[in-house]
Amino acid sequence: MTRRLSSPASLLLAALLASACASPPPAADLAAPVPAAEPAPAAPQPLTPYFARIEVIPGADETRSTVTGRVFHDLSRDGRAQPDEPGVPGVLVSNGREITRTDTEGRYSLPARDDMSVSVIQPTGWRTPTDENWIPQFAYEHKPAGSPKPLRYGGLPPTGPLPEAINFPLIKAERTGPAVCAVIGDSQAYTNTEIGYFRDSAVHDLVASGLDPDCLIYVGDVMGDDLGLMPRMQAVGAAARAPQYYVHGNHDFDFDADHDRDSADSWRRLYGPAYYAFEIADTLFIALDNVVYPCGPEDAALPGRDFCLGEERKMYNGRVTDEQMTWLANLIAATPPGRRLAFLHHIPFVSFVDQTSTQHQTDNLAEIHALAAGREAISFSGHTHSLEVFEPGDWTEGWPEAVGVSALPFRHVIAGGASGGWWNGDFDMDGVPMSLTRTGEPRGYVLYGFGAEETSLDFVPLGTSRERSMAVSVSTPAFRAWFDDIMAWRAESWETRDPVPPLSAHDLPDVKLLTPEDLAAGSWLTANVWLGSTASEVTLSLNGGPALPMERTQTMQGDAPNIGADFADPYATSRQFSVSRLAMQSRSGDPATQGASSGRRASPGPLPPQPAGSVADRSPRLWRYQLPADLAPGVYTARIEARRGDETVSGALIFEVVTERPDPHWRADVWNAFDNGPPVR
Repeated sequence: MTRRLSSPASLLLAALLASACASPPPAADLAAPVPAAEPAPAAPQPLTPYFARIEVIPGADETRSTVTGRVFHDLSRDGRAQPDEPGVPGVLVSNGREITRTDTEGRYSLPARDDMSVSVIQPTGWRTPTDENWIPQFAYEHKPAGSPKPLRYGGLPPTGPLPEAINFPLIKAERTGPAVCAVIGDSQAYTNTEIGYFRDSAVHDLVASGLDPDCLIYVGDVMGDDLGLMPRMQAVGAAARAPQYYVHGNHDFDFDADHDRDSADSWRRLYGPAYYAFEIADTLFIALDNVVYPCGPEDAALPGRDFCLGEERKMYNGRVTDEQMTWLANLIAATPPGRRLAFLHHIPFVSFVDQTSTQHQTDNLAEIHALAAGREAISFSGHTHSLEVFEPGDWTEGWPEAVGVSALPFRHVIAGGASGGWWNGDFDMDGVPMSLTRTGEPRGYVLYGFGAEETSLDFVPLGTSRERSMAVSVSTPAFRAWFDDIMAWRAESWETRDPVPPLSAHDLPDVKLLTPEDLAAGSWLTANVWLGSTASEVTLSLNGGPALPMERTQTMQGDAPNIGADFADPYATSRQFSVSRLAMQSRSGDPATQGASSGRRASPGPLPPQPAGSVADRSPRLWRYQLPADLAPGVYTARIEARRGDETVSGALIFEVVTERPDPHWRADVWNAFDNGPPVR
């Protein structure tokens, strides 16, 4: 289930290292490991800054067909290769297609290409430098003519002739052994206000927790279309004092690019490569760019992708390009068999909430699975603003038709969203929108523990207790009728429907106050276990009684999604259906502060409270228990436990059974039946 991690040191208790690095091999052996760095202290310490840049020695020869350079041990920590600084042998270097390994002197040579990212793959036991915002410095962008046209956010300026040498500095890592990285889905800040929300929630939590992670991994949609805000986003994330690895998403590209090969140009200038790899501990992290924009005939050759042929609007599609697939095959072939693979990508390989979509899943997933066959692997993605954990063997209806796979060979994780449901919802106590997601969990991020005999996952919710792992509620007949009425109104055209919803949160009777009629008509306890999966066993105990099994609403064995009131999360939807922030207004005279804006949409002005954009009307991880119809009146405590292997998380709920539902409002008739009388002196 989830393992609570307070610091990387807690992982030291899990197990010994799965494997140790071996001695350097001959340069020709691409699949051989990099030499191990010297041992570091057993207890991880906070990462010390290593601020430097790669060394680029300019060249004037426009006919050069080979890119060369050196990977060196940067003893002076200045990014410049000194005569007494030795080369590091056995390190992988890439031009975005071919892979080579440095020789005994740390030298490498690769074919030059007209448009390429030349990058070093950080080896286990070593660190690449970062800039002052903790953005890793491991690549050189080569595009001699630059972007083919002016782009809204600057694109990539002409880089000119190929450098005479590109030298990559490394230092020995202070930490060895078990590690933990924070996986951040969809921070997706469209505005400076939303960067402030990210600062006050995810970044604040990382700093306040004292976690000191080995890295931050943003699995795409780092930004919300405005790439000009990326420098501030980088500076805010740097407060966590860990290398920030970014994955390219569909809100991170140049929307005004005409070809996919140019759509990451501004990203490459502001961050670095659109795809790359790095190692930490026993894991090779592989950052893929699986957003093709604009998509075209090559994508439309597959069924269900005619949207790529539209004439009015450029569209994107979920696919890993052929060039990347060649690079990926070369990379995996050059990686020792015992190295774990962690795929990082924005669009999910597959998802539950978009299980039939051909655009929002990855076209060539079967080929990727084939490349990883026989290896320990895991996938992390974002995009859907949902938290989904798929175990080996899981599959849903729609996957075979959409992307050609069924039962999964390894665990796939969609990491929720730091922005939750796109920064929607009412404010929490920190002044950040509550923003519950499509699958009902709060804003949050995933902690991935690795480098030991076993890996671990933990979901850190934001805006609530860090120890909370589930939302527990009751689905009553009144809730389901309330849900259906609001959803029917929501489905009507906004141009013709009544602007005021038929019901609000005030109209929903207390779902934890039940009558015999509620029980007879069907009422069940619900547990939305945020990091739950098919490997989870969920039970409840009423008033200290025996553990009773709860039923999962999805089998994940080829079933279609169950959608609607019977399968909705009452906890989440009761908070999503009446967003009061939409009604805020003032006499400031500023139209932008009336009501609430979201993303690129200007505020329409104050509106009646109504549903947010996200509605948890389905879930891959909701469990239910139908309450007995003959449950006697009284107060009940339900304790829920979710177990996966040796990991256990828990939740609780107190509910009442009464013979008759009492008046929920102030009983003025009782009060007014008596007079307080005058003071008695």
